[in-house]
Amino acid sequence: MKMIVRICTCILLAAAAVSCTDFEELNKDPNKPTQTSPQLLLTTACWDVFSEFDNFQYESRMLVATDGESSEQFYNWTRGDFGSFDNLRNIQKLEEESVRVSSDANLALAKFFKAWYFYNLTIKYGDIPFSEALQGETNEIYTAKYDTQEDVFVGILNLLKEADTLLEGNTEIITGDILNDGSLSKWQKLVNAFRLKVLLTLSHKPTIGGEAVASRFADIYSGKVLMNDVSESTQINFLDQSGSRYLNFNSSSFGSGLYMDSTFVQKLIDREDPRLFVYCTQTPNALKSGKAVTDFTSYEGGNPTVQYSLVNAKAVAGNISKPNSRYYDDPVCESMMLLGYPEQQFIIAEAILRGWISGDAVAEYNKGIKASFSFFAGQASTKGYSSYLSAEACDQYLLNSFVDLDQAPSVDMKISYVITQKYLQTYFQAGKTPFFEQRRTGYPIFETAPGVTIPNRWMYPQTEYDYNKTNVTEAVTRQFSGKDDIRETPWYLK
Repeated sequence: MKMIVRICTCILLAAAAVSCTDFEELNKDPNKPTQTSPQLLLTTACWDVFSEFDNFQYESRMLVATDGESSEQFYNWTRGDFGSFDNLRNIQKLEEESVRVSSDANLALAKFFKAWYFYNLTIKYGDIPFSEALQGETNEIYTAKYDTQEDVFVGILNLLKEADTLLEGNTEIITGDILNDGSLSKWQKLVNAFRLKVLLTLSHKPTIGGEAVASRFADIYSGKVLMNDVSESTQINFLDQSGSRYLNFNSSSFGSGLYMDSTFVQKLIDREDPRLFVYCTQTPNALKSGKAVTDFTSYEGGNPTVQYSLVNAKAVAGNISKPNSRYYDDPVCESMMLLGYPEQQFIIAEAILRGWISGDAVAEYNKGIKASFSFFAGQASTKGYSSYLSAEACDQYLLNSFVDLDQAPSVDMKISYVITQKYLQTYFQAGKTPFFEQRRTGYPIFETAPGVTIPNRWMYPQTEYDYNKTNVTEAVTRQFSGKDDIRETPWYLK
């Protein structure tokens, strides 16, 4: 018995000699690391951000469905989801690891990505969790409050300002950057272009956080670096290898039920826009009759407001164009811009027209169009069309009465020209942007069925009512008098 007591005593003394820290180390699962390199997180962040480019082609009147009724096409959707928070949690880790290894450059990019996701969330819904979001692991906040949309926009602009400051004069070498190949200069220009985009989104509002929106825009425009040409656009270049192919490659929906929307096609036809040849095919009947690719009568779209069976009948008859096959046959297809130089120039042109900054709106607008032509002409998958998108072809295009900004009779019409050109260059390029630009400006005009109005937002996810009911209910009451509906108007549009 004494021997047993001695053995037990020795065991207890040995255990007591082991610190709490040692036990914590013993309890760590080596297969679940708690730290990683910002490089790995950055690569994932660069790829995942294009998940925000979910196909908004129905909402933006670019595609129609013929194999079933699309709620997006007929503007009768209901709830969205908060899936972006999954990506935001990865961005939060990128931020934490950047702080751990003292990388200001990676920290700046984490702040940019945060701003990007929160911006897309708030314009989709209105008020959203922001100040208490992403704090489940650090502060055990699992039911985050909803910040007002104004406060969210203030927070987004602050994140971008901090990112610009961290990138200013930064010569750090970063790896894992599949968008700008480690160029912090290009990242800083993207950050500032995005700041302009966020502020222009607030064109209905004279102030944000107590400061004049126009003045904040002017300060960035005059005092911060911006993109100088299309080569400085932030974009992803796809590769023909697993996990790196074009997002729509081998998509089965393209082979069957997807056709061009008459809204988009007709705007290109009216302007004799050669980008039409890059975007879609001639109708089968036009091909059979031997019409040239450059014959604008060779292209037609389907009416987005009628029953899908009627559009299907038109397709069966051979009278509707499909998206160009390169969008689903080519594993590389074309680069995809996150926020490109063309969009930046249209933002600047609109700001000049609104009187926010001084400058030559026509010159900036023309730069945007020329850059768009250059972008599509330079893609490997468009070599057969490049002659239609030459500098000379673009100069001729700029003379079209629906394109020439000088011919627009009023400031409002000039703005409509700018927004329409922003719209025409975003085919499979800009995710939500064309739809929400239409809600902000009313341009371009999207046709709707009788009695149907275009929604302004999505309803909050059902999961929020299941797990965060108090906070989401308070947000709906504050914004919409308790009515969580797709046609309620969020703060930024009022």
